[in-house]
Amino acid sequence: MKVSDLRELRADELTDKLDDLVKRLFSLRAQAVTEKLEDTNAVKNVKRDIARVKTIMRQQELKGS
Repeated sequence: MKVSDLRELRADELTDKLDDLVKRLFSLRAQAVTEKLEDTNAVKNVKRDIARVKTIMRQQELKGS
């Protein structure tokens, strides 16, 4: 996921994206516990995507103030 793509999204779209990523992280963690996770880097990548989305949300919040 590219930062430039995230910057184009509105606040409500970012919130939806964040919700989807959190659900995906939960799913990946469940797969890791049951040892059915094929791509071990997926957890790390989703956590980074969550951080990117939260950073963009915070930047938009500060910019709007």
